[in-house]
Amino acid sequence: MTEQDTLAFVLINAKTLSIPLEAERAARVAAHLHRTVAMAQMLEGAHLTPADEPAEIFCPKPH
Repeated sequence: MTEQDTLAFVLINAKTLSIPLEAERAARVAAHLHRTVAMAQMLEGAHLTPADEPAEIFCPKPH
């Protein structure tokens, strides 16, 4: 996904959800989203296992 694709995604979703979004703010949202996608892709490529997770997995108490 290119930066332009990410910006188009942000603009289309803002319009669909009737969220007013100025051009400058849309560009900032798109930049943050694009950076988040890049981080997620790096993590996906790390091939981590559940044993690599340092924190316990949340399990709610039964009612």
